[in-house]
Amino acid sequence: MWRKNLPAILLLNLLGVALFLSYYLPANHGFWFPIDASIFFYFNQHLATSPGFLKLVAVTNNRLFDGCSLLAMGLLYLSFYLRQGPEGRRRLLVTGVVMLLTAVVLNQLGHLLPVQHRSPSLYFPHVNRVSELTGIPTKDASSNSFPGDHGMMLIIFACFMGRYFTRGAFALALAIVVIFSLPRLMIGAHWFTDIAVGSLSVVLVGMSWWLLTPACDRVIEWLNNRLPGKTRRA
Repeated sequence: MWRKNLPAILLLNLLGVALFLSYYLPANHGFWFPIDASIFFYFNQHLATSPGFLKLVAVTNNRLFDGCSLLAMGLLYLSFYLRQGPEGRRRLLVTGVVMLLTAVVLNQLGHLLPVQHRSPSLYFPHVNRVSELTGIPTKDASSNSFPGDHGMMLIIFACFMGRYFTRGAFALALAIVVIFSLPRLMIGAHWFTDIAVGSLSVVLVGMSWWLLTPACDRVIEWLNNRLPGKTRRA
């Protein structure tokens, strides 16, 4: 039955590959570099002119704030968990484990892409660095920012919400992607394309085969039947 999804899978793969090649093949990344540079400098100039914006960017890129993205995802997941009976809750826990494993595997595969570069805060000289302007410990640079790990995790979460939950949950998950990816762009720890090209292209290819075929369902079912605590029916 999954073969009815094959056209969608192939289309998503084509989009993912085309997206990556549109960045990888042209000299100096073609039309993507001006977009990346303009987004970086738009936010970077305001770091020196707006104390409120500077503090906001510093706080939202502190490692402790990363917990807020986990909390947002966790609360959305919890809202469905609490509505379930024992069997449904167990299955949701197993699904959550599979989602985390998926994120780890795709993140590792993403770093096999033949692109490595510094974040814009390190690439461009004489720019405003939040850690220097505020003294607040914050992630304002990366020696290898492609693809965006944080953004990829958020997009994978949204994919799972779209596959196993409701349209409303998917919409909220997409909002979480935007809200918690944006601080990395504002501070210059990531280029726009680290997420919009790097993370998204990996997810388009990997998640299409994982979620639109029986593969993920079978792993969830296998773990659900074998992990301790499964209630066996006579």
